[in-house]
Amino acid sequence: MNEQVGVSQAGVSIDDVKRVAELANLELTAEEEPRMQRDLNAILGHIGQLNELDTTGIPAMAQVGEMLGGAVHDHGEALREDLVRHSVDRAAVMAAAPETDGRFFKVPKVIER
Repeated sequence: MNEQVGVSQAGVSIDDVKRVAELANLELTAEEEPRMQRDLNAILGHIGQLNELDTTGIPAMAQVGEMLGGAVHDHGEALREDLVRHSVDRAAVMAAAPETDGRFFKVPKVIER
């Protein structure tokens, strides 16, 4: 199982934890890294156990949209039909924006790397 998710049979290494933290823009302390390594390896272990189950003859789960499409639910609400509709006028929206380049909104940078 671990090969499928790009993790060796040895499990998640501290270097793997550091790389995932970097990709997620997380700053882990030296104390948090081994705990995260243990937690990630536990999660992968549980997934490995699930992969060992024989699911022969068990139908695939339906997608929520298929299950609820247009039907009335337990609480009485129904989903609207998915129709293509006209959107707001881009020129009007851009004209009302505080700052734009004419095509996109300009916003302050919020993530520093």
